[in-house]
Amino acid sequence: MNSNTLSAAQIAFLQAHKRRKIRIHLYRISILILFLFLWEFSTYKGWIDDFIFSSPSKLVFCCYHMILENQLFYHIGITLFETIVSFLLVMLLSLIITILLWFSKSLTETLDPYLVVLNSLPKSALAPLLIVWLGANYKTIILTGMSVAIFGTILNLYIGFQGVDPEKIKLIRTLGGNASQVLLKVILPANLGNIIGLMKVNIGLCLVGVIIGEFISSKCGLGYLIIYGSQVFKLDWVILSILILCCIAILLYSLIGVLERRQKRNM
Repeated sequence: MNSNTLSAAQIAFLQAHKRRKIRIHLYRISILILFLFLWEFSTYKGWIDDFIFSSPSKLVFCCYHMILENQLFYHIGITLFETIVSFLLVMLLSLIITILLWFSKSLTETLDPYLVVLNSLPKSALAPLLIVWLGANYKTIILTGMSVAIFGTILNLYIGFQGVDPEKIKLIRTLGGNASQVLLKVILPANLGNIIGLMKVNIGLCLVGVIIGEFISSKCGLGYLIIYGSQVFKLDWVILSILILCCIAILLYSLIGVLERRQKRNM
């Protein structure tokens, strides 16, 4: 939008909104800096045990040594790969299955109780079974990551498909459109925001599922570092891995947020 076409009130509103966003970012950074300072200061004063709780300075040295030994990026890469593959497969398979359910009411009525039951199962209990059945490999860990998100995604997508304005569907039908045209012209565009919202949820769920799989059977990845570090009392590894997982979650969530903003601008 050209600034020359804006009124003084609109310009003032945009400037106030921009200042508010900057202020929020400063608050967030300040909270993080204060937390790190208090953490470091508490270990320096001996208020907390740096062997158990570590400290920011110890984590920096731990990260540096792991990078020199070519360990850290390898484990990060494994976890990222498994998370992204499981996330993409969840979204693709969920969309395909939901479309099939939408096309066939009989199929929906048949599978609905099974989807509800599978979605309610504790996924941490499924992971050991999957590993016993399929073996301890990265494919099983990807499947474990998928199991956490896929059933809930199908149910939510189907509810979104059913919630589309029936008048719009009736209009397409009146103009001679078939089911495929209704899907492409009405159902999918109306659910684009819902799909992106599910992507934001699922990227975190897939990361959780992958870490559960790595806890149980993997010999690499951040989940493995957490379990191995706790077993040999290398708690710096544990805390560093947890912090890296937080950063990965924020990064992946932010990337989907960029996609969401672009989608809103194009509406």
